[in-house]
Amino acid sequence: MNEDFVYSTQDTPTVEEFADVLRRSTLAERRPMEDAECLAGMVAHANLWATCRVDGRLIGVARSLTDFVYSCYLADLAVDQDFARRGIGRKLIEETRSRLGPHARVILLSAPKAVEYYPHIGFTAHPSAWTMDAQGAG
Repeated sequence: MNEDFVYSTQDTPTVEEFADVLRRSTLAERRPMEDAECLAGMVAHANLWATCRVDGRLIGVARSLTDFVYSCYLADLAVDQDFARRGIGRKLIEETRSRLGPHARVILLSAPKAVEYYPHIGFTAHPSAWTMDAQGAG
């Protein structure tokens, strides 16, 4: 199989494409897949996308929220499991970083299944990350 991977930081997927690639990755179990309004907001309010397509079909996304100069929260990194282990996730992060200023730091919270992946590609664990859910409790 010799696919031509097409990467872009100018391509915003549709809500349907985003949901579809989440389902084909390992992230669907940790995302609000049954909440169409929430998914639509996730797509509409992200201000930096890196995408990977094969023959027009979305097979990977990096969805970020950023100020482009100091911090970039990489909210979702999803790659279709049929295309896993081909460097797509790493390339999506490189594409994301290419749009950031020299002082910007990429920040993420790992899905449990990806905890071992991020150190392998250069991320450092941070001991003081905190979260708070919508109801005010972590």
